Amino acid sequence: MSDPQPTDPRGVLIVDLGTQYTQLIARRIREAGTWCEITIPEHALERARAMDLGGLVLSGGPASVYSEGSPRPSRELLELGVGVLGICYGMQWMCQELGGKVRACDRREYGRTTMEVGGAEGLFEGLPGATDVWMSHGDRVETLPQGFLTHASSSNCEHAAVSGDGGRLWGVQFHPEVTHTPRGCEMIANFLGRVCRLPGDWRSDSIVGREVARVREKVGETGEIVLGLSGGVDSSVAAMILREAVGDRLHAIFVDNGLLRKGEREAVERTFRDRFQLDLTVVDASERFLAKLAGVTDPERKRKVIGHEFIEVFREEATRFCDARFLGQGTLYPDVIESVAAHGGSTAVIKSHHNVGGLPEDMDMELIEPLRELFKDEVREIGRFLGLDAVLVDRQPFPGPGLGVRIVGEVTPERVATLQEADHIMTSEIEAAGEAEGLWQYFAVLLPIKSVGVMGDARTYEDACALRVVKSLDGMTADWAHLPPELVGRISNRIINEVRGINRVVLDVTSKPPGTIEWE
Repeated sequence: MSDPQPTDPRGVLIVDLGTQYTQLIARRIREAGTWCEITIPEHALERARAMDLGGLVLSGGPASVYSEGSPRPSRELLELGVGVLGICYGMQWMCQELGGKVRACDRREYGRTTMEVGGAEGLFEGLPGATDVWMSHGDRVETLPQGFLTHASSSNCEHAAVSGDGGRLWGVQFHPEVTHTPRGCEMIANFLGRVCRLPGDWRSDSIVGREVARVREKVGETGEIVLGLSGGVDSSVAAMILREAVGDRLHAIFVDNGLLRKGEREAVERTFRDRFQLDLTVVDASERFLAKLAGVTDPERKRKVIGHEFIEVFREEATRFCDARFLGQGTLYPDVIESVAAHGGSTAVIKSHHNVGGLPEDMDMELIEPLRELFKDEVREIGRFLGLDAVLVDRQPFPGPGLGVRIVGEVTPERVATLQEADHIMTSEIEAAGEAEGLWQYFAVLLPIKSVGVMGDARTYEDACALRVVKSLDGMTADWAHLPPELVGRISNRIINEVRGINRVVLDVTSKPPGTIEWE
């Protein structure tokens, strides 16, 4: 790789005005080949002036622009000379700021709506006159700012899409970023290419070059990195990027925390020590982790206990490397979004991730997270670019806390062993049937409830096991997946017959939202 530079590419700044879907906007922009980042209203102008700005997106949000305390970015954002796209609340704020009027709708508009597009130009180049979009708003723009034009209308929203300043400023009342707007990706691509004139050159090679340069700049010529290796796609890709950056100054540590899937430890050793020849240390800390988890049932407490123990193990192992002042992790952007209000905004915290919210404040190592700003699909593409095998790149995600958050209730050695067997039966049956392709995750969950059953004409009172199978693009939203009934029946039959302690198997048919993919 030829001497990459750590400078950011020309890209788009997304101003997060409170929606849960800001990260989806970022994904759509990245998919269209453009770099982007997210910030909050208070920092937006400063960041816009500092970066190589090619465009601005103002996100949606739950507030009303005429309400006290609603998000109010600087008006100067609209005067930077780049293309601007306001979505829902972002459109309303832009129109009000420039002299228009926003008021509450007489009838709120939620769900799929067909709007009539006045002309195939700007955002709507190549789109039909009647276009389905996803609406979710209780306010609307009643009066446009001077010089603005209406490009699309629905039965309940006269100004569904507008533009101003000669086509530089665009606002849409609907949400182009969600999959329920079928042509939304084309609209976003039109904004980037036709309005902002961005080249669409954000690709795997440029991502890798940028992250390698960042790592080299931070670590220096002698610094060493200790990587927390799990064997999943995230830590595997992180390992390849870090090795590209520092070579043999990368030291991988795999911690067997006693919460792994069946055969996990052996597979990691074969892959990374034997094939990739990484400097790999395997630490058996299963008794230590399980002792710390004794009596712990609260899911957030579990995550923090596991996260803390991981860091403590790394601290102890890192003493073997005198220059190892850096801890590498495969943290992804969705981990950050779900764990914290990542950019200081008002986005709600869903759950903590052991490698984000569970880190102790007195950690004496600096974090190196080359994937922190990336989505899972981007990481998979980078893995392919770096030559990782499909078995690694396409592997289903496995949570950092492992089976600890798939055992609802107390974690004990006996319950871990029970779940390992049930999960192995489920995953091996799905893969043997050729049903794994297209699935995001498929796993078993051990529930903290017992039920009455009958086995061999005798009464049983044993545990219940849930099967979780979902489809998703990035883990931010997910739908439960349909498996052939005969496959589900075979999995259930095998678990009940082969795993002692389970006498009932149930199927989880909950999407995300309202649920999460993991149970805890």
